[in-house]
Amino acid sequence: MAARLGAATAMVAKVGEDVFGGNFIQNFKDNGVNVDHVQETKEASTGVAPIAVNQDGQNSIIIVSGANLKLTAADVREHESVITHAKVLICQLEVQPETSLEALRIAKQHGVTTILNPAPAEATLDPELYKLSDVFCPNETEAEILTGLPVTAVEEAEKAADILLHKGCKKVIITLGEKGCLCKSSMSEKGIHVPARKVSPVDTTGAGDAFVGSLAYYMACHKDLRLEEAIQNACHISSISVCSPGTQTSFPYRKDLPQELL
Repeated sequence: MAARLGAATAMVAKVGEDVFGGNFIQNFKDNGVNVDHVQETKEASTGVAPIAVNQDGQNSIIIVSGANLKLTAADVREHESVITHAKVLICQLEVQPETSLEALRIAKQHGVTTILNPAPAEATLDPELYKLSDVFCPNETEAEILTGLPVTAVEEAEKAADILLHKGCKKVIITLGEKGCLCKSSMSEKGIHVPARKVSPVDTTGAGDAFVGSLAYYMACHKDLRLEEAIQNACHISSISVCSPGTQTSFPYRKDLPQELL
């Protein structure tokens, strides 16, 4: 998503030496993503995530991690330069936790802004993952798993955000689907609720990825933009993505967006 908006984007990853891996690498290239730091391995097949979508556009995803789990902290150190020269680093939990931890440590040591999307969520995370996150961005389900609280309304998201801030995150953004998202930077101040645009969803798969990728674009390429505005724009782009079928195929290109978003 960040690349489609015009950000110079690179991927650090590991895929299998199979048709899926080759397709993923080509897809990255087609979308303008630097793949110099994507490795191939014979030790595992490429990670995949089959998706089922119901008639309301809601999705269920089965994750088969495969080669994702073969990406190690040592691999990250081997490609350290691409992290140290970045403006924003996005990490997630579809790799080994220590792999994301190493990437976050390197980023923080070099003043790179960090975003952690804790998906798939685990009830117990290494405490350092929270502390190394400038922006900690779970969805409502992930926030529930991480805090043990229900997160079905904005008020509940506020309570969950407080728990996550207490764990050491600098800022917490909880995405809430059709309710938009909640951003909170301090336990002593009320969070900011950014409502979502009203749309008729076709397929919600990838909405969170569209949001996080868009947010990273704004944080990297529009540093003068207030965080609330960046979140509003990211929500707008995410709402566009759910109106088309597919995951990456639903992500809009820069040329198809209104100028005020750019």
